[in-house]
Amino acid sequence: MTEHFAVRPAPLDDPQLQELLALHLAGMHEFSPADAVHALDLSGLAVPELTMLGAWVACGRLAAMGAIKRLGNGQAEVKSMRTHPDYLRQGAAAALLDAIIALARDERLERLSLETGSGAAFEPALALYRKRGFYDGEAFAGYTASAFNRFLHMQLG
Repeated sequence: MTEHFAVRPAPLDDPQLQELLALHLAGMHEFSPADAVHALDLSGLAVPELTMLGAWVACGRLAAMGAIKRLGNGQAEVKSMRTHPDYLRQGAAAALLDAIIALARDERLERLSLETGSGAAFEPALALYRKRGFYDGEAFAGYTASAFNRFLHMQLG
């Protein structure tokens, strides 16, 4: 069954968001080498250049979260993308990513980038990003390339 998702800002004090963030951080630590975990905790998300969004279902449940972090010079980064296990493969992440891309375009940003991992746990996300037009590229924003991490970019302008 495919749900309809309403994407809107997600307050950092929302208990559902905090629960999903804890799940996200646990997953990043489980499936990534210790020196390759770049996921932000609650304090890392609470910066003015970052907007946290949520994909909500009609019953009020948070199905997915994701953020856009402005980097300056017309660039931004997709951060903290995670779908709740109850909503995997139902379109929540796609709705969220589409909203992030639209927000970046509305702000007339030139490039949207992201850092993620490699391996089976990351393949669904990589497939989604590539389907939306992201391409593999160089490290950015102070990240260091490794055999594990992947950098993807989308030109917007």
